[in-house]
Amino acid sequence: MEIVYLDKIDSTHTYLKNMIKKNEYLSPICICADLQTNGIGSRGNSWQGKKGNLFFSFVLNKEQLPKDLALQSASIYFSFMLKEVFLSQGSKLWLKWPNDFYIEDKKIGGTITTVSNNYVFCGIGINLNTVNNEFGKLDIEVDKKYILKLYFESLKKNKSWKEIFNSFRVEFHKSKKYKATIENKKVSLENAILNIDGSINIDNKKVFSLR
Repeated sequence: MEIVYLDKIDSTHTYLKNMIKKNEYLSPICICADLQTNGIGSRGNSWQGKKGNLFFSFVLNKEQLPKDLALQSASIYFSFMLKEVFLSQGSKLWLKWPNDFYIEDKKIGGTITTVSNNYVFCGIGINLNTVNNEFGKLDIEVDKKYILKLYFESLKKNKSWKEIFNSFRVEFHKSKKYKATIENKKVSLENAILNIDGSINIDNKKVFSLR
């Protein structure tokens, strides 16, 4: 995975998609910025960051993903793989369904995944520094370049969705203390049932991670 490091950018995700569209970059590639001024959050919201936090986006061809991975749950897959990397370094980071990174009871980041033609784009933001009282930050000191190196080495192993899911469902109970936005409404996950494809059953509906 080639990694391009930038000092400042509006959104690594938007920038990468535009560069791929113009054929100025070729997949697979990752864009990492020291500061992101207008990052894309869930449901079209912006993700506010601070200089020095971890902001990166990467693109893969669909054929590079595990055969058993439903694209609707790619965010869970990419997020959990990164969570495992941080855990290997001593962090207590956990993943709230479907793609929010938490330290204890505070969100510290998230993932957005979009699909365009044969490409799958994934953007991730993690607070390494304190942003405000609403959000937390990572509980360990890390070197961003080293973390990305470990992460992409891990992705290259192409672990099956089944293997990742079996680990993710063990900690899914933590998500039940929180809410998720479903059809623009905050819905408690207390009674949610996790399906093998990464979706949940809640209020008689099947809901995928569509971001």
